[in-house]
Amino acid sequence: MTPAIPLVLLGLVDAAFSGFRAYAGSDARIRRQRATARAALRGLAVGAFLLLAPTLTAALLLLTARDQARTYDILIAGGLGYLLPLTVYASTVLLLLAAYFTLPFRAGTLAMVIGLGPLTLLRPLVIAVACLGAVLNGGGTALLVGAIAGAAVLCVEPAVHRRWYRHVR
Repeated sequence: MTPAIPLVLLGLVDAAFSGFRAYAGSDARIRRQRATARAALRGLAVGAFLLLAPTLTAALLLLTARDQARTYDILIAGGLGYLLPLTVYASTVLLLLAAYFTLPFRAGTLAMVIGLGPLTLLRPLVIAVACLGAVLNGGGTALLVGAIAGAAVLCVEPAVHRRWYRHVR
């Protein structure tokens, strides 16, 4: 199984959420569905562009490798090691979002404040753990691609905020 497709999907979903977070605190209007959708699409676009960096890095590593089959196997193993912590994190986020949308208002808000707030702050740590999983499972080559991917997803929110929402009050 190649972990590339689930990793790209997780990266793109994270980018959409990053676009939403870049906008969320900058506008006090209550009904803002179009603006939040636009912010998520902006995050998705920036994330798709930034995720080209690890994709191109992996492609260059494969094209310049002496033993392409071995390099491919290392990247696959590292990708699986990278995917495991991200899957646990994403599953927790999905569970909390499901609680937010299905539970009564107070309980759903509590799930959002107690769960999603700290999880947002833990994103860099989760990416560091994913990089550790990549290096333990695949080696240094996988760590290079994983670190570039981690940097790419962590740069989406600041890039969207700086480009579109810096002056919004």
